[in-house]
Amino acid sequence: MKDNTAEKKSFVDRLLDSDVMISILVVILGFIVGTLLIVMVGKNPADMFSSIFDSMFGKARNNGTWNFRYVGETLAYSMPYILCGLAMGLPARVGLFNIGAEGQYIMGMTAAQSVALLVTPFPGLWFFCIIAALIAGSLWGGIVGLLKARFNVSEVVATIMLNYIALYSSRLICFQLPGATTYNTAPLPALSKLTKFLIPTSNLNVGVFFVLASVAVYYFVINKTKLGFAMRATGYNKNASKCSGISTVKSITASMLIAGAFAGMAGAIVLLGGAFPKGRIITGMDNYGFMGIAVSLVGNNTAIGNLLAGILFGILKQSQSLMQSRNIPKEITFIIQGLIVVFISLRSGLEILKQRRNTKRLREEALSK
Repeated sequence: MKDNTAEKKSFVDRLLDSDVMISILVVILGFIVGTLLIVMVGKNPADMFSSIFDSMFGKARNNGTWNFRYVGETLAYSMPYILCGLAMGLPARVGLFNIGAEGQYIMGMTAAQSVALLVTPFPGLWFFCIIAALIAGSLWGGIVGLLKARFNVSEVVATIMLNYIALYSSRLICFQLPGATTYNTAPLPALSKLTKFLIPTSNLNVGVFFVLASVAVYYFVINKTKLGFAMRATGYNKNASKCSGISTVKSITASMLIAGAFAGMAGAIVLLGGAFPKGRIITGMDNYGFMGIAVSLVGNNTAIGNLLAGILFGILKQSQSLMQSRNIPKEITFIIQGLIVVFISLRSGLEILKQRRNTKRLREEALSK
């Protein structure tokens, strides 16, 4: 009996120690509660899951072939989620809470659009648009990193304010672009658009390669470089890192520079990916940056975790239209996303549970001696 109890405790402890298992559990819980809500409103939950299945694998037509457009759209929606998740995750490894990915996304989009409309079109213009977005997003994030590192300015306050500065600065800049009206600019040159990839009927484009490269860069920087080690050490204990000779100023600033580049790239890919024939003069935020916070939390701030979480959110986004066609309220996807974030936020409660279990075990071991 004693050995069986020890094994059970060991299993629960391993479960509580595994961030991956916790993420999987909260996603399952989110879908369970979403299913219950659909039943409560008198709808068939099978329609929700069939919509999600079609978004993941394609919808079978009557003639037995498959329509992979849904798969392409799912991956297209996933790209900005993944990039904004990386933009949140990297500073989190340094102990920062980057709420400013939305502003960095906006500045990246604005820079890409400005290059597309002001530079005489030439082959490869789209690549320079993305480079401009990387630089703009990186500089916008770097402002926060420098303020935090040099003057200990709260990154939360700074990023929230810079989000709104980015929004209205973007409007001022874009009103000066050719053909600007209340909501649009002149059509974007064809040479500035990202080539659609593999599934031409969808908006999946070559930006997917930049996303995969970003995931690889994130993994390499964090796990294989001296800078990544310094970032992780700073995140674990800033004061101990200073005493060990690690430049926390460099770690903090670099993390926000790289994070801003990820978010800026997301803005360029959304703009140039084919969904918008004309340039945009945004009146509000697209919320990809804010959703990146949820993606990062579910993905545990890791490269592969962010990739998978971003695809999950892309699936939920694409399945909205399919759900509506099957009389399932599309808002159920927002509820599921919110529930996943709420459940993942309860991780601190699991840490308390784990501490209590450890304290109880130590007490029992002391009494048995």
